[in-house]
Amino acid sequence: MSTTFTLNGQKVTLEVTDDTPLLWGIRDDAGMTGTKFGCGIGLCGACTVLVNGRATRSCITPVSQVAGAEVTTIEGLDENGQHPLQKAWVETQTPQCGYCQSGQIMQAAAMLKDFPNPTDEQIDQVMSGNLCRCMAYVRIREAIKIAATEMRGGVQIQEGASNE
Repeated sequence: MSTTFTLNGQKVTLEVTDDTPLLWGIRDDAGMTGTKFGCGIGLCGACTVLVNGRATRSCITPVSQVAGAEVTTIEGLDENGQHPLQKAWVETQTPQCGYCQSGQIMQAAAMLKDFPNPTDEQIDQVMSGNLCRCMAYVRIREAIKIAATEMRGGVQIQEGASNE
């Protein structure tokens, strides 16, 4: 089957079976290897990508479900790796083994669209489905807050304000 969608701003057509997971389509057929395989059942979050701006577990999403959609992987977040989240991850030395980090960053990118000034509780709730075996959760939270401030133009506002 042929499925066409936009991947990191470029139109792609994948020739895969209807039930091929998006993860394998973008890794094996499109060559975007930043998205990682973790559990294969959508529970760990390592495979998180954005589909039309929403965090999506690519290991359980068939390629056929993204026909016509906009799919963004870690490679497409910023062509130079300088998205505020990517910079904050480096600044806070968040990556340890690094395996889960692309999924963590993509989940955080989706979250910051809904919560531009997230509280610790909002971060913990939204990010709870993304597992990190290295236990870098405190650094992840710190990096998200730094990135959120940069994405607001450096404006500091009271925690939790303006999240309607």
